Amino acid sequence: MFEQRSTGTAHDDARLRDRLVFGDETALVDLHERFSALVYTIAVRVTRDGAAAEDVTQEVFLAVWQRPLAFEPAKGSLRGWLAMLAHRRAVDLVRREETHRRATRDGRLDVAALGHGDPVGDQVSDSDAAERLGTAMRALPENLHRAIALAYLEGRTYREVAVDLGVPEGTAKSWLREGLRRLAVAMHGIHAHAGEQS
Repeated sequence: MFEQRSTGTAHDDARLRDRLVFGDETALVDLHERFSALVYTIAVRVTRDGAAAEDVTQEVFLAVWQRPLAFEPAKGSLRGWLAMLAHRRAVDLVRREETHRRATRDGRLDVAALGHGDPVGDQVSDSDAAERLGTAMRALPENLHRAIALAYLEGRTYREVAVDLGVPEGTAKSWLREGLRRLAVAMHGIHAHAGEQS
């Protein structure tokens, strides 16, 4: 059980989830406006780092956009579920960074640690899906493609992406947000099309 909620809240949660399932981008905006502060606060509490918490927040909302059916209104509230998701993602990020630090300290690169828990990578369970994601990635403008590749395939933070690309941190953040938004839209469209064919 995520947390107890009123009948009205349960109805609102279910309706918002249904809008996400149907690919309503305004639903993602509504979700973000309602719960981004909650997700960010939990992520900061776990990571103790503002930039890392922003990464976690971005991952959580992308994951919900890509897998809205993972939320089951009958089991608890959307707020409680997002809080649980934020906590898990934040813990994963802390563990990932610690593994990366140990690998760097030992003078070796732990390839398995890079991208572990990645919200985009989580969607790629077979070669067909990987090919689809690759197609969506190649369709991105060069700046967005490079930003996404650095952050999600090489495990870089916002700040590291900004340094690597030679742009202000704010620019790197906006590129990542826009790139993830476009990937989410592209992947949702692909999944929807595949569903129609099956």
